Amino acid sequence: MSRSAIKRRCIARRKQELLSSAMLLSWLVSLTAVSSAFAGQVPTRNGVVGGAGGASATVTGQIIKSPATTPGKLRVVENSGVCETTPGVFQASGYGDISFNKSIFFWYFEARHSPTTAPLSLWFNGGPGSSSMIGLFQELGPCRINNDSSSVSLNPYSWNTNANVLFIDQPVGVGFSYGTETVGTSEEAAADVWTFLQIFLQDSRFSHLAAQDLALWTESYGGHYGPTFAAYFLTQNAAISEHKVKGLTLNLKTLGIGDGLTDPISQYPGYITYAANNPYHPLVTPDVVAAANEAWNKPVTGCKAQIIACNNGGSNDVCSSAQDFCNNYILGPLAGNYDVYYVLAENPDPYPPDLTSYLASIQKKVGAQVTWQETNFDVYENFAATGDWMRTSLPDLEFVINSGVRVTIYDGDADYILNFNGVEAMIASLQTKFSAQFDKQEFAPYKVNGMLAGQFKNAGSFSYVRIYGAGHEVPAYKNGTLATGQAAFQFFSQTMAHQPLTST
Repeated sequence: MSRSAIKRRCIARRKQELLSSAMLLSWLVSLTAVSSAFAGQVPTRNGVVGGAGGASATVTGQIIKSPATTPGKLRVVENSGVCETTPGVFQASGYGDISFNKSIFFWYFEARHSPTTAPLSLWFNGGPGSSSMIGLFQELGPCRINNDSSSVSLNPYSWNTNANVLFIDQPVGVGFSYGTETVGTSEEAAADVWTFLQIFLQDSRFSHLAAQDLALWTESYGGHYGPTFAAYFLTQNAAISEHKVKGLTLNLKTLGIGDGLTDPISQYPGYITYAANNPYHPLVTPDVVAAANEAWNKPVTGCKAQIIACNNGGSNDVCSSAQDFCNNYILGPLAGNYDVYYVLAENPDPYPPDLTSYLASIQKKVGAQVTWQETNFDVYENFAATGDWMRTSLPDLEFVINSGVRVTIYDGDADYILNFNGVEAMIASLQTKFSAQFDKQEFAPYKVNGMLAGQFKNAGSFSYVRIYGAGHEVPAYKNGTLATGQAAFQFFSQTMAHQPLTST
């Protein structure tokens, strides 16, 4: 059966499920920019975390005055000496010009060990509209930002230890990327990333990577990006093999999603559950929980009803209004005075440290042509206008899992904004060839060097792990005697080796 036929069947099935009153599952997404130093991966709009104001015209950004673009080619700075200081490890940063007015920034780090045979892993942060430099410097890159926000330290648990890692600022306009800002849906973003990768992997400096296994890792709004991008890659590969389009086949083998928004109908109730009863402390009083519960269940105009309407053929306006309502009356109020990314801290939490001043200091060294911004509000507005946030990516995730791609989903148990209640409810709603087996499994302790780090399940090539003590950016945290990022490095390494998760 073709992917399009599978997706039509999945969407039809989901519409019936969405209309069923049994769909009171749990959770939400990856957002926000509360005014913490960890300013988040999604803005606050009109005072609402992840707010939206209804559909409007797409924002078209100004083309930045800069050196001439080279459409279809890369502009590269090699071995800048920034961040990765391990002797002999190659790095490169710069732009892939996907058109004369669209330039995507990348930063590539060769594997510290066996780079010629190591797989290639892509990394995308979420937002929508937030920079992947967040992942590079706060989470899993070769170096990590220090608390002074002006210096970095080498990261012994960097994901480029045994993998070649490529950080990509997308959509156009995000982070160090620049150009016309026309992308407003995950599907449009996928097409631009595909075009960028075609350019990158056909460049003589990186063409050897095309034969290596390819992995796609992402977090937060990556719950949309990951399934959509992976499904698009697989569909393009099929079209290439059928001689319907021309291009380089992407050897996609792995998809990883951390604390991600994938299926709002199953994830939003997780805010209610987590706020009242999480592993640490209630976030709000019972009356706030009751008000949110009412906002979820209210007929016709409630959050649940609006998400259903959005995914039952709803217009951009319908989906955008659902985002605004649900985040105004459920996601926002239930956070209380705790940091939405790490509930063990009151808002604002100064950790992880801000990147702005450091990235300004190294901008020219790495070939960046514009001032870095953590989140591009124009790009965010484009997505808010289409209501992409509330449109489910579950059919794409099911398609990717059933296609044989190894998929690992992970979540930090101290994260509210993408809490494990919602993520696990989303997983429970999956219908894949591994779902029945997964549902029968009991959670097992996930240990790292004998230390308890979380709990996990495997079924076929699908795995899920909940990491204890971690916030939204799981690799940025430590727990017990484990070092910062040590637990995340273990599940990343096991997945990249095409292995199920196991304790060590």
